Amino acid sequence: MLDIKMFRTEPDFVKKKLEMRGIDTSLVEKIVELDKKARELTQQTEELKAKRNKASEEIALKKRNKENADDAIEAMRVVGDDIKKIDVELNQLNADIKLELSSIPNLVSNETPFGKDEDENVEVRKWGTPREFDFEAKAHWDIVEDLKMADFDRAAKVSGARFAFLTRDGARLERALYNFMLDLHTKEHGYQEMVTPQLVNADSMYGTGQLPKFEEDLFKIEKEGLYAIPTSEVPLTNYYRNEIMDVNQFPVKFTALTACFRSEAGSAGRDTRGLIRMHQFNKVEMVRFELPENSYAALEEMTANGEKVLQLLNIPYRTIALCSGDIGFGAAKTYDIEVWLPSYDAYKEISSCSNMTDFQARRSNIRFKREKDGKTEYVHTLNGSGLAVGRTFAAVVENYQNEDGTITVPEALVPYMGGQTVIK
Repeated sequence: MLDIKMFRTEPDFVKKKLEMRGIDTSLVEKIVELDKKARELTQQTEELKAKRNKASEEIALKKRNKENADDAIEAMRVVGDDIKKIDVELNQLNADIKLELSSIPNLVSNETPFGKDEDENVEVRKWGTPREFDFEAKAHWDIVEDLKMADFDRAAKVSGARFAFLTRDGARLERALYNFMLDLHTKEHGYQEMVTPQLVNADSMYGTGQLPKFEEDLFKIEKEGLYAIPTSEVPLTNYYRNEIMDVNQFPVKFTALTACFRSEAGSAGRDTRGLIRMHQFNKVEMVRFELPENSYAALEEMTANGEKVLQLLNIPYRTIALCSGDIGFGAAKTYDIEVWLPSYDAYKEISSCSNMTDFQARRSNIRFKREKDGKTEYVHTLNGSGLAVGRTFAAVVENYQNEDGTITVPEALVPYMGGQTVIK
């Protein structure tokens, strides 16, 4: 959520930033008008409360002097009724302002390239060279079924489309991948491993920005009023909701493996095959809490942490900076890491690393105090995939396939596969 003070003092700046996202800026003027009216009503009610306090003193004085105070009591009652009416109107105005603010995305960083859509994202770097096959390479969904590593048909019978059973060496490879990722992030990158709830309340979803704007993308348990998490960013970021963090504890770095649940409303096409776009998938997440002055450097480090997974697996990837027209709702700056998938003859997103600045912290009320002056400020939060396990699984299968239908196990995963070097 953006600071309402920016709408009062820098409305043109806010408009300019929203225009970069291609968003109608008339909402800025609406919020400015609502805020102006709310402040006028606040002033009115304060004046009436001061008048009521003065009347109370006069009534008390008259009673002490045994004078008739009926007129003064009636006048105070009228003032009290007026205050109640204004308070009702003011509460509704403040609720309207909060709702409108909740629908406005974060302001993009000055470092975020300007662009209309994903076609104008900027490639930052590439790592590795895509493999040239001397045989007809297969897509991962065909390979895993041939090797009995996955069963999509029975998953569709049990749950529906876009679910999968991972079986035998498929289940083993999945477990090897996420254990490898967790070990890397905890032992080498300094993240604290967490096991989180995978059902959260509406306040948590609001805190990280999924609600109210993106409810259609969520799975909700109506009876309990809980939501299945789309990413462990939600519980991890809300860990410190409504708290004042110790300034000396930064940076705080969490990592967690969870299942993630997404309705994928409106998605279609080739991505619905295989493991690329599922309703349920495993992901190792990275979340960081940083001092504002350190958050952009932390974003670079977090992105490098995600890239390291693919470097150790020796799978080609590229990193792109998302442009203003493609960046996520809560992000000020985002890097996407895209892994090479031979079946697509293209790079596909496997991680999105974002600096959310104070956007989520305002919604979640996560603050810290400066030691020097005791000033309270909002923390900066960051999140990134480290990595999406299913997509990494697909990348390993496709990039390490052999002509005889087997898969070579990447060297980094052999210890996690009990010494197994080939899947056949």
